[in-house]
Amino acid sequence: MNSLLTSILCLISFHIIFSNAFYIPGISANTYHPGDPIELEVNRLTPSMYFEHTDENGQSVANDKEHFLYSYDYYYDKFHFCRPEKVERKSESLGSVLFGDRIYNSPFELYMLEPKECVPLCKTTIPADDAKFINKLIKNGFFYNWLIDGLPSARKIYDSKTESIFYSSGFPLGSVSVEHMSGGSKVTIPGVSKLVNEAVKAYKKREAKNVPAGLITAEEVEYFANHFNIHIEYHDRGNNNYRVVGVTVDPISIKRDDFESCTPTGNQLHLNENAENQVLFTYSVDFIKSETAWATRWDKYLHTYDPSIQWFSLINFTIVVVLLSTIVIHALLRALKKDISRYTDLNLDNSFTEDSGWKLTHGDVFRMPRKAMVLSIYVGSGVQLFLMILCCLTVAALGFMSPSYRGALPTCMFVLYAIFGFVGSYTSMGVYKFFHGPYWKANMILTPLLVPGSMLLLIIFLNFFLLGVHSSGTIPASTIILMICLWLLVSVPLSFLGSFVAFKKCNWNDNPTTVNEIPREIPIQPWYMRSIPVVLLSGIVPFGAIAVELYFIYSSLWYNKIFYMFGFLLVSFILMIFTSVLVSIIVVYHSLCLENWRWQWRSFVAGGLGCAFYIFLYSIAFTRFKFTGFVSILLYMGYSSLICVVSCLITGAVSFMCNMFFVKRIFTSIKVH
Repeated sequence: MNSLLTSILCLISFHIIFSNAFYIPGISANTYHPGDPIELEVNRLTPSMYFEHTDENGQSVANDKEHFLYSYDYYYDKFHFCRPEKVERKSESLGSVLFGDRIYNSPFELYMLEPKECVPLCKTTIPADDAKFINKLIKNGFFYNWLIDGLPSARKIYDSKTESIFYSSGFPLGSVSVEHMSGGSKVTIPGVSKLVNEAVKAYKKREAKNVPAGLITAEEVEYFANHFNIHIEYHDRGNNNYRVVGVTVDPISIKRDDFESCTPTGNQLHLNENAENQVLFTYSVDFIKSETAWATRWDKYLHTYDPSIQWFSLINFTIVVVLLSTIVIHALLRALKKDISRYTDLNLDNSFTEDSGWKLTHGDVFRMPRKAMVLSIYVGSGVQLFLMILCCLTVAALGFMSPSYRGALPTCMFVLYAIFGFVGSYTSMGVYKFFHGPYWKANMILTPLLVPGSMLLLIIFLNFFLLGVHSSGTIPASTIILMICLWLLVSVPLSFLGSFVAFKKCNWNDNPTTVNEIPREIPIQPWYMRSIPVVLLSGIVPFGAIAVELYFIYSSLWYNKIFYMFGFLLVSFILMIFTSVLVSIIVVYHSLCLENWRWQWRSFVAGGLGCAFYIFLYSIAFTRFKFTGFVSILLYMGYSSLICVVSCLITGAVSFMCNMFFVKRIFTSIKVH
C-alpha cells in the first residue's frame, strides 16, 4: 500500500514538474538588424473545429458546419493566391511531411522595423466554380497557416475561464455572416424585429416551415479575406539586435476596384458563384515592441483552455486507481496465499480431494493456445509500440521537443519504432518459445512484417483517397519509399537479430508444470465470463484513464491544434496501462478458478480490446456525426481504426506479458508430483 502510494505520488510530482516543460531554449535564434528581410512562409490550409458563425449583431448562431478531415496546399490552383516569381518548397522532416505540412515561400516582403501600409500583392481572377469551392471552405471554417521566423501566425483570443489572452495558431480564410434577407436583398427593419427573431429561431432549429414565406429569412453569406494586417512583435536586445517573439494577423474582407485604400468600408467581398470575380490582395505590416524574451515566446501559443478539468480528472482517477488496486491486490494476494498454503503439500495427481479451483488446471494451463503464432506476433508488436510511445512521451514531457521543430514528435516515433524492432521480435520469439511453438523461423520472419506491413498498406490505401481530393496531406511517393527503406533496412534486420537472440538465450519456456496429453474439459462458464461481457466490462476503467486526454489528442490530429500537455498524457498513459494489467489479471485469475485454462487470448483481449472498443466509440462521438462526403468518412474511420488497433496491441501485449509471469509465478508456488 505504501509503495503503491509512493509510486503514484512520484508520478504526480513528475507531472507537476514537467507537464509544461515542453520548450527548452537552445534552438538557434535568428537575430535581425533594422532593414533585414524577414521571411514569411505559407503552409497548408486546415479545417478548424472552433469556427463559429455570427449574425449582424456579432452573436454566435448555430450553423451547418461540416467536418473536413483533410487540408489543402496553399498554392492549390483553385485558390488563386498570389505567388512569388519562383515557388520553392521548404525542406521538412519525415514527421512534418507525414502530418501534412507543405511549406513554401511567399511573395510577401517584410523587413525588420519597416512598417508598411496597404502594399499591393496581386490582382487575380477567381472563376465561378472556384468561388463556390472557396465559399464552401469559408463556411466550414478553414484557416490560413503562415510562419514567420518559425512562429505560426495567430489570432488573439481571450479565455474567460482563465482570464488570459493567448495566441491560437492560424487565422480564418474568411468570415460568415447570417443576414436577414427579403426577396434576395438584405434588409434591416426595426419595425419587424419580432418577425426577425422568429425567423432566426426557426433558422437555428432548422424548421423552415416556421419561417414566414415571402417575408424575412436568415441566410449565410461568406466573405473572402483579401487584406492582411500583419503584426510582428519584437524583442530589443540592444545594439540594434532584434528578435521576433510573436506574430498575429488580422484578415479583412474589402470589396474594391483598385489598390488605393485598405480601410474597411463595411462593404465586404463576397465571391459570386455565378460569375468571375476580380480580387485584389494587399497587406500591411507594423512592428510592436515586446518584453517577451525569445526563450519564452512560445508560452503565448501553448494554452490550456481549462486546465482544472484535466487536473480534476487526473487526481480523481488516480485516487480511484489507488483505492481500487489496493483493495484488489490485497484480496488477490490473500486468496493466492490461502490457496497455495492449502495445496502446497498435496499430490495433485493422486491424493487431490478438491473438485474445483485454479490448481486443477496445472496440466493444461501451459498448453499451446490456438493461433499461437498470431498471438506471439501481436504481443511482440505491442511491446514494440509500447516502448516507442513511452519513450516519446517521456522525452516530450521532459521538454526535449521544441514546437519550433515541426514534426519532431512523429519523426522521433518512427525512428524509435524502427530501433525497438529488436525488443519486439525478442518478445515475440520468447512468447512463441513459451508456447513451445515449432515454427520459430516463421515467427522470426512474420514478426517484423505482419503488423507494420498491414499498417503501411492501410496508410497507402487511404493515401489514394487523399490524392483524389487533392489534399496536402497526401504522402509523397518519395516519403513512402523512405518509410519502406527505414523499415526494411533498419527495423527488419534488428528484428531478425532480436528473434535470433531470443531463440538462443530466452528461457521463458521453462514452465513449472508439464502439459497433459488429453486436454481437460472446461466447465460451463457464467455469463459475465464470456467474451463479450469480459470485453465490455474490462475496458471501462482503462478508458476512463485516457478519456479526457483523447479530446486534446483528436483536436491536435484533426484540427491542427498545438498539443503540448505531455505531462498529463504521460501520467494518463501509465494509468491506462496499469489498470489494463490489473483488470486482465483479475479476469485471468477468476477464469482459472473456474477451471478455464485458456487464459492466453483472454488476457490479451481483456487487457486490450475493451479499451480500444471504447476509444473507437469516442472517435465516432467526437465528430458529432457531421461528416462531409465519402472520403472524409473513409479517412476518419480508417485512421480511427488504426489508432484503436495500436491501442489494443499496446494494452493487450503488456497485459499478456504480466499475466504470463503471473501464471508462472503462482504455479511455481505449488508442488506438483
